[in-house]
Amino acid sequence: MPWDTRWLRWPDFRLPADRVDARDALSEAWRRAEDERVEVACGGGRGRTGTALACLAVLDGVPADKAVAFVREHYDARAIETAWQRRYVERFNTG
Repeated sequence: MPWDTRWLRWPDFRLPADRVDARDALSEAWRRAEDERVEVACGGGRGRTGTALACLAVLDGVPADKAVAFVREHYDARAIETAWQRRYVERFNTG
């Protein structure tokens, strides 16, 4: 890519392979988004992308128990595809 990138190992329909790295990457994306354009993407744009967007929403102050609904309302009604991903978002702030 002609711009800075950061890739996470995150299997489809699953959770990030390294949760510490994922938290760091999402925190970096949230910080950088204040002054830069930040792109979050996966193969289908719903499960992993929606989960990442919900975690970013949590970092930005959306309560963790409301973040999935927030992303589904403002991004894609089918975002965050699995119960595992939903629980990951709900527990994101607890580390």
